[in-house]
Formats: sequence, C-alpha cells, structure tokens
Amino acid sequence: MPPIEEQPLKPGDYVAGFAILILCQLVGEVLVHAIRIVLPSFAFPGPVAGMLLLLALLPRLPKQRRSVMAVGNALLGILAMLFVPAAVGVMQYGDLVLAWGIPLVLALVVSTVLTLLATVGTFLLTEKLMNRGKP
Repeated sequence: MPPIEEQPLKPGDYVAGFAILILCQLVGEVLVHAIRIVLPSFAFPGPVAGMLLLLALLPRLPKQRRSVMAVGNALLGILAMLFVPAAVGVMQYGDLVLAWGIPLVLALVVSTVLTLLATVGTFLLTEKLMNRGKP
C-alpha cells in the first residue's frame, strides 16, 4: 500500500477539508463577536482569527492536512472570479470613482508607503534586538 501522501483523495476528503476551513472561519467569527460583547472596541477580523485557529489546528490533524491543502489550492484557483463583483461595482459607480478617484488613490499610496515603512522599521528593530547579545 503506498504512503498516505501518494494515495488519491476521495470525495469525502474534499468535503472534510472544506468543512474544516469553514468551521475554523465560523469559530473565529463567533469568538470575535463574543469578545466584542465584552469589549465593544475590540477590532479584529473574524476570518483572521479563524485562520490563526486553523494554523494551530493543522499540526494536530495530520490526516486532514492534505485535504485542507487540496481544497485551499482549488479555492485559490478560482480566486480571480471573486473579483468580478468588485469590477462590476466600479463600472456601476463610475461617476463616484471619477469624483473621488484622486483622493482614493492618494490615500492608497500614502497608506501603502506608511505600511511599508512601519514593516521595515519593525523588522530592523526586531533584528537589532535579536542580535543584541551576539558578538
């Protein structure tokens, strides 16, 4: 019998992989909403919480890892189709895009530059702190 990595996935494996992805996102959303009941100013996206849960869960589920990866790769393959509604919205509200396009592009560029600067600064600071005790 070939190793488990070489065995083809069954249809049930794909369903299990998709269920794990959806359940992790659902638990992340519920967790964030529950925290917001106690701390209304808590700002954290539920899907990111679900992704962190998935990251913690996958090492403990070695048999389901392949199915989750297969479903994830399939979803990534059709990701471009998810941008169609955004493109339709841009076409439908073209007059708003023309009216507010320059401020939006300016805000996008400035926020991107600030994000890059913050990321580089954090990296340099972390590197400096980690190399502090080394010769």
